[in-house]
Amino acid sequence: MRIVSLSKGKPRDYQWKEKHETSAIGKTPVKELFLKKDAIEGDGVANTDFHGGIDRALCLYPYEHYEKWQKAFNRTFMLPSFGENISTTNMTEKEIYIGDVFAIGETIVEVTQGRVPCSTISKFNGEDQLLKKVFQTNHTGYFFRVLKEGTINLQSEIQLVERKQSELSVWDATDIILHKLKDIVAMEKLLNVSGLSQEWTEILEKRLKIKRKPIDN
Repeated sequence: MRIVSLSKGKPRDYQWKEKHETSAIGKTPVKELFLKKDAIEGDGVANTDFHGGIDRALCLYPYEHYEKWQKAFNRTFMLPSFGENISTTNMTEKEIYIGDVFAIGETIVEVTQGRVPCSTISKFNGEDQLLKKVFQTNHTGYFFRVLKEGTINLQSEIQLVERKQSELSVWDATDIILHKLKDIVAMEKLLNVSGLSQEWTEILEKRLKIKRKPIDN
């Protein structure tokens, strides 16, 4: 596991297809990040429904996906094209599990959920089909909560401190949230995973409540 890039940035105004929007997806590469419990120092979010907060303080996008998208769209995607704070090798969604705890530089972080993709990914990169393909593949990236504040830099080592379970990877969890909306067994299994974000916990509880609701005769 190796850090390829670190990035941060505040929300900016964009003009996408003659529509004004504000987003923090356009981040700038930096040499180091200071991770606080609720955010990254000097970083920001525009859409709090999908980004930010204690359970989504740090966003990672696997470096391996860049080659995949470059081949799929026959073009270059410059880091950080997906608005991530950190890009690494050997930490894809299928290799990392919900609840995994890592030591990165001075910090300790915990994997909480996959990233729920939105249309900003397509708009920022000028590729209308990008969101659809990210959604279909579950190659969304994922979020961490910060357990111990501190600085990470490009040379920081990444070490797995604890793996609480090895049944539901980030890919599996994202697949359940995005695609298995009627799979009660899968949803119940994910709901019981230690470290799962509050947002995904509430989503699963609502879906299960609806699925279990008796049908009036």
